[in-house]
Amino acid sequence: MIRSRLTDWTTVVPLLAVLLLVFTWGRELPGPLIFVVAALLAVAVLAAVHHAEVVAHKVGEPYGSLVLAVAVTVIEVGLIVTLMISGGDKTQALARDTVFAAVMITCNGILGLSLLLGALRRQVAVFNPEGTGGALATVATLATLSMVVPTFTTSRPGPEFSPAQLAFAAVASLALYLLFVMVQTGRHRDYFLPVTQEGSIMAEDRDGDGHAEPPSTRTALASLALLVVALVAVVGDAKTISPAIESAVQAANLPQAFVGVVIALLVLAPETLAAARAARRDRVQISLNLALGSAMASIGLTIPAIAIASIWLDGPLLLGLGGTQMTLLALTAVTAVLTVVPGRATVLQGGVHLVLLAAFVFLAASP
Repeated sequence: MIRSRLTDWTTVVPLLAVLLLVFTWGRELPGPLIFVVAALLAVAVLAAVHHAEVVAHKVGEPYGSLVLAVAVTVIEVGLIVTLMISGGDKTQALARDTVFAAVMITCNGILGLSLLLGALRRQVAVFNPEGTGGALATVATLATLSMVVPTFTTSRPGPEFSPAQLAFAAVASLALYLLFVMVQTGRHRDYFLPVTQEGSIMAEDRDGDGHAEPPSTRTALASLALLVVALVAVVGDAKTISPAIESAVQAANLPQAFVGVVIALLVLAPETLAAARAARRDRVQISLNLALGSAMASIGLTIPAIAIASIWLDGPLLLGLGGTQMTLLALTAVTAVLTVVPGRATVLQGGVHLVLLAAFVFLAASP
């Protein structure tokens, strides 16, 4: 049951995390302080999930999962653009690496974990194939247009778009994302609500008359504000400790792109935890909304943002994936289709997606 009253720690921790962010931003941190920032970041993730659940309980599904997905992605986009503007030549592929990592983590990690937890609870995880299938089709289209097509275009050398092609990809990505949001929250809202083992929509999600009383408007607005603060802290603190992560990656002789994988894992931690908690409560559909919605938002909002930022960026903007990455993306898409179509999944499907995530992480470390 979600409490409408804000607990003390969920109020204090985001504020402390942001305060620490202000004092550490742009500074080289000593070892002990890095551990303090990392610990506070982890607790801020828990606070973000709590506030997201309060807001979700107030507005209902699928709006609740949409709030968390969009909030995380907007801040993530801001972080990417900031790093690209200040990072020089070494960030030419940052947007591609970060977005691809986000897609693989959400479509394999969060989705696989959600199915595994849901199947362990009920033997079979049940969800709505119409809504989930539409979300998956949108993610596959966005990923292909934005990260596969640039590898094969010929207007520019290398895996990059021409200005006109980038503008088209940006407009198409944003339009597809907005169209999906309209469908998800409009006439086909029922496709994205949790279902019972028999396939019918859970009464408390359809009618809004669940056992727990919704929080007051004042409490929900306070949680919304604290959710934004917590997410700013999570992303900002992740950036603060990123030099330490980068140094560790270099010391381990790992590729530079692996830093993006680690940062993406940190940034997506709130959604991962929220999806896992929803799956344990037998609301697998909410978990899948979070997974696929986050992947969709990551592409649909990032590509337009970097298209605008490219006006001020020097050097090429590399968006096209390599052969190994495209293979993993294609395998993920095919596997996800076979998972989604029946509307029911066992621990096998969850395990397959988690193995694909492990393959992605391993090959990112050892290309």
